[in-house]
Amino acid sequence: MPTIKILAPVDGWCTSLKEVPDPAFAGLMLGDGVAIDPIAGSVSAPCNGEITTVASGGHAVGLRSAEGVDVLVHVGIDTVRLGGQHFEVLVRPGQSVSAGEALIRFDLDAVARAARSLMTPIVVGPPENVEIVNRCAAGAVRAGEVLFEVAMRAARVLAPASASVAATATGKLTITLQHGLHARPAALLAQQLRTMTAEVLIEIRGRRANARSVVSIMSLEVRCGEEILIRATGADAAAAVDAVLAGVEAAVRAEASAGHVAAPIAESTWVRGTTGDRNAQALAGVSAVPGYVVGIATRIERQELVVTETGAGLDLESVALLRARSNVKARLLRAGEIGSAARREIAAAHVEFLDDPLLNEVAQEFIAAGKSAGFAWRAATRRSMSLLQGLADERLRERADDLLDVESHVLYALAGEARPMHLPLPKRAVLLADDLLPSELVALEREQLTAICLANGGATSHVAILAAAMDVPMLVGVGARLRSVTEGAILIVDADSGVLEVAPVPAVVERAEARAAAQRAQRVAERVAAQRECRSLDGTRIEVYANVGSVADAFAAVANGAEGCGLLRTEFLFIDRDTAPSEAEQLATYQAVAAALGGRPLVLRLMDVGGDKPLAYLPLPVEENPALGLRGIRTALWRRDLLHTQLRAALQVEPAAILRLLLPMITDVAEVRTVRAIVDQLCADLGGRVPVQIGAMVETPAAALTAPLIAHEADFLSIGSNDLTQYALAMDRGHTELAARMDALHPAVLQLIAAAAAAGAAAGKGVAVCGGVAADLAAVPVLIGLGVTELSVVPSAVPAVKRLIGSLNLAQCTSLSARCLGLESAAAVRALVAQSLPALGDSR
Repeated sequence: MPTIKILAPVDGWCTSLKEVPDPAFAGLMLGDGVAIDPIAGSVSAPCNGEITTVASGGHAVGLRSAEGVDVLVHVGIDTVRLGGQHFEVLVRPGQSVSAGEALIRFDLDAVARAARSLMTPIVVGPPENVEIVNRCAAGAVRAGEVLFEVAMRAARVLAPASASVAATATGKLTITLQHGLHARPAALLAQQLRTMTAEVLIEIRGRRANARSVVSIMSLEVRCGEEILIRATGADAAAAVDAVLAGVEAAVRAEASAGHVAAPIAESTWVRGTTGDRNAQALAGVSAVPGYVVGIATRIERQELVVTETGAGLDLESVALLRARSNVKARLLRAGEIGSAARREIAAAHVEFLDDPLLNEVAQEFIAAGKSAGFAWRAATRRSMSLLQGLADERLRERADDLLDVESHVLYALAGEARPMHLPLPKRAVLLADDLLPSELVALEREQLTAICLANGGATSHVAILAAAMDVPMLVGVGARLRSVTEGAILIVDADSGVLEVAPVPAVVERAEARAAAQRAQRVAERVAAQRECRSLDGTRIEVYANVGSVADAFAAVANGAEGCGLLRTEFLFIDRDTAPSEAEQLATYQAVAAALGGRPLVLRLMDVGGDKPLAYLPLPVEENPALGLRGIRTALWRRDLLHTQLRAALQVEPAAILRLLLPMITDVAEVRTVRAIVDQLCADLGGRVPVQIGAMVETPAAALTAPLIAHEADFLSIGSNDLTQYALAMDRGHTELAARMDALHPAVLQLIAAAAAAGAAAGKGVAVCGGVAADLAAVPVLIGLGVTELSVVPSAVPAVKRLIGSLNLAQCTSLSARCLGLESAAAVRALVAQSLPALGDSR
């Protein structure tokens, strides 16, 4: 059967039509095909043919091949509402075009801001006459590459109607749809005729179209207020006319229910600055999720529920609280089943709070004292929150927000209500609040949310984790001055640098918009490019992995192009709890991470607890300096019961070939030998599993200086730059006054990294850097110049790091790093890198 190749009309990311946020396309009402999320603003012809229709808004074009295949390319969803803004049409109906010829140009960033989605469907028809074969897989696609092939079916032949049954019917209809018969209503109309046998035509202004063809209907360019004539011929002609009328009515109802209105120009709501070219106000915060955006200040205030203090009796109040907790638990479990990985983890944490025995015991004490269930639950949760907020560990302090969230859920349930599932936002909203709960963030309209700025909060809170999973830039810790920001003011959120700019003047806004647009385009392009293998400009293979602390991180790592997990921080399983995780619980979590990685390597670091990560169920000896005491592998070997449980769980991960074990805080070769002996014995106990690769973390000067010995015993080395810098410079990594001087590009630290990299190379072992410096773009050329063969970074940094490596020449990086080793300070190193970076890719 001969086929016709349909080519990609635009660069981007190819996916199924089912992913398009529009029921007409997702339901294949307009025909079968694929969708592309574009990264460029140019649309070319997907095949040779004749232009049959050009949408009046310039957002869609249809063409028909010589074989009779209709192809529709529709840029974005609801782009008809833009009324032609941001689109330039380069062809006209009746014009012959060749595959690859330019059809439309559009402003990618402007359309992305104004449209509901940039997803661009490419569909073919008529549905009854064509069949798609050899459809391309989801993934990056370039304009001109084959999307799919179309096979022509034999056209349906209807028996000629006899004179006794032949009939004709006509009808007239005034179109009241705001944007006329564009793609969606045309599809609803055509769908109504699927079971009809009559030939149906739509006529207007002396032109006619086949009512079964969406492209043909669109070619009429029927506008709001115009009258169409429906003419049907066949046995069911009258029913066919009624079906067309029903289709248009369905489209009208759909438009009304969606509340479609013309997209306003966002600038009309901006509050302008009035003085010079300076910002009216700049507030400092802490970056929780990086990004650079421009949006509108939108404040939300949490209303605290009122509860009565006096109860109605012990039995009634106890039952009421139990019922409310049960209802909330059921909702949380359901949310976990259908939500993202991050939401599942947070829902599970909230269920743990609901079932916390101490919390419920305190609540029962209040109820026994005559208090209501609501009063008792609030008093119990606030007491626990007060305990958490008094802890030194920031991560534990931030769990107080989760308790407040759980408190609200239960109080709503006691009142016979559920937490709001949907909180409306204006377009381009920058959410301002003192703090934000996970359930409040989940309830927000993601497509309207541009950024989040909180007066309080922490960078590792659950709401920050959710924001990162949703890819929403976020600043926390901005302080009380955030409350002075006027509702509706224009804001520039620089979550890359930790700055919130309030009410800047137009010139500043214009530059910020350009920067934000460029960053969006770069991120999209980098994310697509990051799916490819990472090599330097001269072809040297450098692996870019991701640091992972949850299942959600693993999914984000893969989406961002990570080639594996270079560091799974397993301590997230061990903290914030009263008992150690069981073997079954650990295995389930590790296996979930492995599944999310889809067969990519998984470097699982054994529990790095003790020191700055104390455990309630692991009382440690009193230590004047925990950073120099029982931590990392020392803690694991001190409590071998915990170590054995973790190793047994890890060694059962499937597929076994992807697993590598990483030992934290190694200072002695004997530590590696000891763990290897334990692993070998456990492998034998588990039925002779293949021994796993074991790596050693280089986090101390001792490990760096004895790296040749450690590299002989270990299978690979991984440099933890954060602790290595702390111990090399004798500076507490958490000390506020020393934070600016804690720089891993200090020549002393670089010399230790160089020693470890040289030892790895001599032993034929891979050397990775998994600390924060790996994601520092100024450090990347220096690290690979020193001989580092793998970088492991936060998931969001993977695309940028891969892009940078692809522009570097290894010989130039080697020369640069040698010069850096002889400098006197980290500042001097950074200055040399900044001066040299533009030239690092000049030579091949």
